[in-house]
Amino acid sequence: MSATGRSTSSAQSAPPASAVPPARTGPSGPRPGTAPPGAAPVPLHPVDRAFLKLERARPDVRWDAGGIAHLSGRAPALADLRAYIGLRLTELPLLTSRATTGRRPRWQPDPDFAVDRHVHEVVADGPEGWDAALHTALDAPFAPGAYWGVWLVHGHADDAYALCYRFRHACQDGAAAAMTFRAVLGEGEPSGRPVPAPGRRTAILRRVAAAVGLAAKSAAHTFPVRGHRPGAGYEPTGERRLSRGRVPADTLRRIGAARGGSAHDAHLAALAGALGEWAARSGVPLPRATAVLPVDARRPDDEQAWGNRCFALPLDLPVGVTEGGPDAARRRLDHVLAATRRLRGGARRRAIGDLVRHMPAGPTAWYTRRVLSPRVTNVMATSMPVAERGGLGDTRVTGTALLPLFVPGHLVAVALSFFGEWAEVSFVTDGGLPQGERLPDLWERAVAELEEATAPRP
Repeated sequence: MSATGRSTSSAQSAPPASAVPPARTGPSGPRPGTAPPGAAPVPLHPVDRAFLKLERARPDVRWDAGGIAHLSGRAPALADLRAYIGLRLTELPLLTSRATTGRRPRWQPDPDFAVDRHVHEVVADGPEGWDAALHTALDAPFAPGAYWGVWLVHGHADDAYALCYRFRHACQDGAAAAMTFRAVLGEGEPSGRPVPAPGRRTAILRRVAAAVGLAAKSAAHTFPVRGHRPGAGYEPTGERRLSRGRVPADTLRRIGAARGGSAHDAHLAALAGALGEWAARSGVPLPRATAVLPVDARRPDDEQAWGNRCFALPLDLPVGVTEGGPDAARRRLDHVLAATRRLRGGARRRAIGDLVRHMPAGPTAWYTRRVLSPRVTNVMATSMPVAERGGLGDTRVTGTALLPLFVPGHLVAVALSFFGEWAEVSFVTDGGLPQGERLPDLWERAVAELEEATAPRP
């Protein structure tokens, strides 16, 4: 996104009073601006290696994702925020790692790691400069060699600011980023992600067959069908836009539960309705919308706040089901439920976990490249429970927005975050997409239509 907000150095930081708890000094904690001891070297997961390979093959593409936390209260000084982040990195040692190359690439401690290269500041030129400052944080390049960055965005108001956290997808997926949020801004509540429960022991040959079958079926979906390739239908500009909407989280849960599904199912059905309505209003043809669904496949003993442990599945969204009011809304929801129901069983979850754990690097890179190709998919759709609450010192998190990976050629990247009592949707689109800013409103209307369609009848 283009912007004109001005970045400042620590010498031009926020007011001296800080809402950040003071960092410890001396033997019990790091000195401000330095890194804590790094973690022991660990091998790069095949999905990590797949994204690093994509970065090398397409250096012109932004292979980053992230999120924004909006907070109420006075913004901290940049120096205090850097000291605080440096202290919290003792709980996240792999964030101070770098990737090695060679036959057995690893994440190993970075001896040159410096907090100052990862934590930055953008000051808005008053209330009117808020959008430009936020977009500056969203578009700012990473420091050389950095895999992630935090941008403190303030200056538009005395009692509000934002923290923008962005990361290269090679080092984190959305679930790992949510864990990082909980460690830095959360208040210690347990993870909201589904952790695999111990199940019956399954014969190894049956598990192998299930994983191989899943791999073959998923790979088959990455071969485009003649005449059914998703089309862009507009001239992209390369400029990213972010727009947001929100509904009560319980509303999505009630909609999903009414038909035997989940809040995520309700979100996808509303997304299909919003995209279908958007296509009709904008005049951009949308004969087919195929979403990439990242599925978290972490095991309880996996590293929780670093690396990629997800498997991407393609899902056709029923964007063509537009006529019929509440009946059409129910049909969209039933279509989504039929497609996602097979993912809820323990056997399928176990097969996804086995596949992610044991799939070799070569096939993993091949599949990742194909499933993200706009010849196969044109929508990124993910959702993540972030936290029940959060804060930084005396300031409180009032809202969140996820920044999903936006692949060139895709129509839109959509992310749903659950924070507190709200379900907040983020749409990342190209600046040339006609009426792209209307998508959050259309999504909220589609949720309302689903709520009416699934309400108990008297």
